[in-house]
Amino acid sequence: MVLVTGGAGYIGSHACKALANAGYLPVAFDNLSHGHAWAAKWGPLAVGDILDRAALDTLFQHYEPAAVMHFAAFAYVGESVTDPAKYYRNNVAGTLTLLDAMRAAGVDRLVFSSTCATYGAPERLPIREDTPQAPINPYGASKLMVERILADFGTAYGMKSVALRYFNAAGADPEGEIGEDHDPEPHLIPLVLDVAAGRRPAITVFGEDYPTPDGTCIRDYIHVADLADAHVRALARLEGGGDMRPAYNLGTGSGVSVRQLIDTARQITGRPIAVVAGPRRAGDPPELVADAGLAGAELGWRTRSSDIGTIVRTAWDWHLRHHSAAGLQTGIRIKSGAG
Repeated sequence: MVLVTGGAGYIGSHACKALANAGYLPVAFDNLSHGHAWAAKWGPLAVGDILDRAALDTLFQHYEPAAVMHFAAFAYVGESVTDPAKYYRNNVAGTLTLLDAMRAAGVDRLVFSSTCATYGAPERLPIREDTPQAPINPYGASKLMVERILADFGTAYGMKSVALRYFNAAGADPEGEIGEDHDPEPHLIPLVLDVAAGRRPAITVFGEDYPTPDGTCIRDYIHVADLADAHVRALARLEGGGDMRPAYNLGTGSGVSVRQLIDTARQITGRPIAVVAGPRRAGDPPELVADAGLAGAELGWRTRSSDIGTIVRTAWDWHLRHHSAAGLQTGIRIKSGAG
């Protein structure tokens, strides 16, 4: 049995499905502030918050999990800049509360959902695990703090953990059972697809003057199912007792610009997508691309669905399944705040 914090969220729910397919029983623990009860389909759902120590103690006593996958975190870069207290309280203090509850329950294995945002704006690409970590926003800083805490807990208490620094999670379950559904929605691909579906009038491109070939930000998009597979592989390695690095990058090694992504969405959906130019956002590096060779060599991990076409296609299929088919087909505008 594996406790999955944030297990009703976007990435956490895909991890729960991957765990179930690998023979584990996932227990999703989520406060449902961004997650959805309907996304917890592969095991029990316990509603609660990682800042609630009593709830965590009860959870560990009842389910007796052998390990934890930790996804529960706030992850909006822009919001972290304007409200850092929210991010340090939840992402850092919440994780510390979780780790204390794990120690009290005798659970010593954890797979941590970290981020490429810990690297900030690196001088060299692609980004390796030994690239200096210098986050430029509180979200990235909060994740880096947790990585340091995990290292110290390993030294002092023998806790076994691994941090997976993934790049831009995207796409949806290839079988259409779960997908991305945030409110508000911060991520580029679902926002672009909302425009294609008639749910939004246009997509705003934040910054067209970056030092990139077409002036827009470049990111390394990785399919959420590939991310989930990496987490299961990391857990199996922890269980096997093999030597592990403290962190692995998860990405494709190939960058896609905002303009390239929008063009791909136009091709796949066959629909017009209006674009509006906007100013740069604070905390956005021009380019982030991973070197994920170590995850391949040491975890046996390979991306299977992370080409940008497959990512956009599965996300679009999810949109078609999840939102009103009649509204999508006729072009009727659905209230933009939905989904």
